[in-house]
Amino acid sequence: MTLALTTRRLVLRPPAAADTPAIARYLNNFAVAGNLSRVPYPYTHSDAELWLRHAPASPPPEETGFAIELPGAGYIGQVGFHVDERSPTIGYWLGEPFWHRGIMTEAVRAVIGWYFGLDRGDVIYSGVFHFNRASLAVQRKLGFTETGQSTRHCLARGEQVRHIDTQLSRGQWKGVSS
Repeated sequence: MTLALTTRRLVLRPPAAADTPAIARYLNNFAVAGNLSRVPYPYTHSDAELWLRHAPASPPPEETGFAIELPGAGYIGQVGFHVDERSPTIGYWLGEPFWHRGIMTEAVRAVIGWYFGLDRGDVIYSGVFHFNRASLAVQRKLGFTETGQSTRHCLARGEQVRHIDTQLSRGQWKGVSS
């Protein structure tokens, strides 16, 4: 069975090979890639193919990723979990033409609800580079709190960047989601 979540405007589903052109198009934009730790810039069609090839077929929840699909537009971004030094860690990105519409808040809300609904853990970690105010605003809307600062390597920028570390507890989520 294929895992898919739906929201008012979105379908959140596993990424597929057919998403390759959109992934390459949206990540080959420094305004997007420069906000992410593990994405090179420039970003090519081959990069997207390689990333999709290495995506596990049946990942555990802590490594589950969702393609963000907007009906009529197709694939527009990605949200999901990965194992970091603190697990689970949620990350996300959205193609620049779709910014400032509340799409990412809607997508992240659905994925967090799914994860906490599995009763897998009590804390989700995340964070943003210090200059990414829009992403930090998404996290604050959803109840994340700042826990400190660190530095992370940004592949697209080729340098260490100051990072604001955040987390969301199950209790904080219940307060925001109810």
